[in-house]
Amino acid sequence: MSLFAAYAPALMFPALFLLVFLGIPVAFSLIGVAFVFGWYASGDLIGLQLFRFTWSVTSNYILVAIALFVFMGSMLERSGIAEKLFEAMRVWLGRFRGGLALATITMCAIFAAGTGIVGAVEVLVGLMAMPAMLKYRYHPALISGTICAGGSLGTMIPPSIVVVIYAAQARIPIGDLLVGVLVPGAIMVGLFLLYIVVHTQIRPDHGPPVPEEELGMSTAEKLKLLLTALVPATILIMSVVGSITFGIASPTEAAGVGALGTILLTVLYGRFTWRVFIDALRTTLTINAMIMMIVLGGTMFTSIFLTTGGARMVNGLVETWQLGAAGVTFLYLFLIFLGGFILDWVSIVLVTAPIFEPLLNKFGLDKLWVGVMAVIVIQTSYLTPPMAPSIFYLRGIAPPEVTYRDMYLGIVPFVACQLLTLLIVLAMPGTATWLPKISASF
Repeated sequence: MSLFAAYAPALMFPALFLLVFLGIPVAFSLIGVAFVFGWYASGDLIGLQLFRFTWSVTSNYILVAIALFVFMGSMLERSGIAEKLFEAMRVWLGRFRGGLALATITMCAIFAAGTGIVGAVEVLVGLMAMPAMLKYRYHPALISGTICAGGSLGTMIPPSIVVVIYAAQARIPIGDLLVGVLVPGAIMVGLFLLYIVVHTQIRPDHGPPVPEEELGMSTAEKLKLLLTALVPATILIMSVVGSITFGIASPTEAAGVGALGTILLTVLYGRFTWRVFIDALRTTLTINAMIMMIVLGGTMFTSIFLTTGGARMVNGLVETWQLGAAGVTFLYLFLIFLGGFILDWVSIVLVTAPIFEPLLNKFGLDKLWVGVMAVIVIQTSYLTPPMAPSIFYLRGIAPPEVTYRDMYLGIVPFVACQLLTLLIVLAMPGTATWLPKISASF
């Protein structure tokens, strides 16, 4: 065996990182590395192998849910419900210290449950929340951290595209993982809100309340605003998440129900036009094509990695380092965390999940529990530099007075909340596995 053949699997990762650093899109970097190393391993048969991978991805029924969830988020952006929800949250929470930040996190949690797309949630809520918080002299770091962290909730709160792709790659029932992230997602939202409350109690000048005279609405008017904004959104969310939780519909079927629900919601709020519908379709096609290209590249990359002896190499490392079940779990999560500094979430999932799935089986680990922890760690990749997509999304909508320094300082406490959520799930596996077991009994 040549020296190159012996180290081919290990060389695939430096080659991938080199191409990414050179500015080549991740999808093409994955496909390029897979083709070169696959051609070395299989010769002319690489063309047939790549065709087989393409057919496998494009004919995967489970992945249909991605397009439907993306369409659901695209229509929800245009429905007009965001403005009503934020106004309702501002009126009810604005009188408290840090109230607008609390409203922002709450809005992000609700919209994460309606879209599952991190960038869409952050930009949509950020465009409304940032001017309001700047107007009332909130500290730029608190503004930045709140919007970035709130936007990242699209990873944790169903329907999450991250969860759909991870479950498909790790061979976990998608419905189980979507239900499994509900409790940890609620814990994380609670920690975000608790941090804001504590922070603004210690530093009142960082999140002053909105003056009472600017919230001049009667209780009846506030209730009407809250109900007209919250009830339709709640019905939509329950129709999707509830139907999955109670086994009424598969994730793909629930996504179809959600897509139809967002159309009806847009009609209800008087925002539906054929231009809105076509724009939503165009956005869906663009985002879905991008995701599917990365899925295709990731499938090729991991398949060639395993074909060239990657599984043998990983097993050898585990045996050499004498890793047990705990060691394998830590290594898996640590590699995902490191990958988040460089790669986007789709690439992280597609590169790591298929490689470690056999190891998780070998050591008898609960793949659902580990999967929930993996999703939490993937969420940190949205906030951790140098990639930090959430910061780049925010930079696109933030005024010049909100600097990169404010953004990086602002995300640190929220990353700590994410890691604390991870430790809670690690110490209490039931937070990830209890609800799926209950839902399975229905």
